[in-house]
Amino acid sequence: MRNPGRVHRPRRDEVLADALLVGVAVAWGSSFVATKQLSAQVGVVPGLSLRFLFAAAAAWAIIAVRRDRMPRGRTLLIAIALGGFQAVIIGLETWGVHLTTATNAGLISSLALIGTPLLESIASRSWLPPSFFVVAVVAVVGVALLVSSDGFHAPNAGDLLILLAAFVRSVRVVTGGHLMRGRPESSLSVVAVQVSVSAIVFTAAAAPSLPAAFVHMSAASWFDVVFLGLACSVFAFAIELWAVRRTSAARASILLGTEPVWAVAVGWLLGGESLGWLGLFGGVLIVAASQAGSAIERRHRGRATGSERRTPARALPRRGTRSPSAAAARRSRSPRRSAPS
Repeated sequence: MRNPGRVHRPRRDEVLADALLVGVAVAWGSSFVATKQLSAQVGVVPGLSLRFLFAAAAAWAIIAVRRDRMPRGRTLLIAIALGGFQAVIIGLETWGVHLTTATNAGLISSLALIGTPLLESIASRSWLPPSFFVVAVVAVVGVALLVSSDGFHAPNAGDLLILLAAFVRSVRVVTGGHLMRGRPESSLSVVAVQVSVSAIVFTAAAAPSLPAAFVHMSAASWFDVVFLGLACSVFAFAIELWAVRRTSAARASILLGTEPVWAVAVGWLLGGESLGWLGLFGGVLIVAASQAGSAIERRHRGRATGSERRTPARALPRRGTRSPSAAAARRSRSPRRSAPS
């Protein structure tokens, strides 16, 4: 018999999902340097086109070798819709970072930490405990401390694009988790459809300037294309989709929210950027809040699952038998026979 006071222990696949989501955050945090280098070399839209063309080619090549089951019917439509979401998010974020400062972009994009659990709670009609939202706010404060070394700036068009991207990302994470959970298609096949949608969209937008972009490509630029196409697109999207099927959108958002920490770390190691004590304290807040939020959400989900299991099902009387209450009511209505004298 299960002990009602026993805390839910994470399964092996939950721990693996958390670790892989942190790996995705590391890859995406490292992508800022590569994206800036590639965009400076060939332009924003041509760089996105080359990135997703390579990602689509790699994804379909892997699928051909593995002979994975391809999405069909409703799952195919869902994958195409999620690919459209992903293209919108990456396009908004890329142009937003290009038009605003890193301080504003990092702070505004972290609002997805609040938006995702809110949307998931509305969709599932099951509110998370207040402590979860407290640690989410702490994570936002950590991001503010981490990226605000140059101070805040007045909002501009780039800030609005980053804000819109954060909202669209929250919608995509919640929608993808609910729509793809329990479907038999492999995560890689769904990702192949998604990156193909992004490749088509960005290639159509960058078609006039693609020949010139190929001419200006260097060895470093091709390395950025491979890194962004494989590590930050195919593998990252596949891991994210696989992990969301085995965890919740709220915890996935918290773990992926550590991306600014890895962005600063890579910038410090490879870009020569400095990190003061205030930024270091902000990074510690983000990591601590992500771990605390993960534990709170897991405990809440475990208790909810346990309460559902402990709720007894209402037994229905068999056909041809009478329930005790019905039998008692019938006896009370029937007149008693007097004993023979």
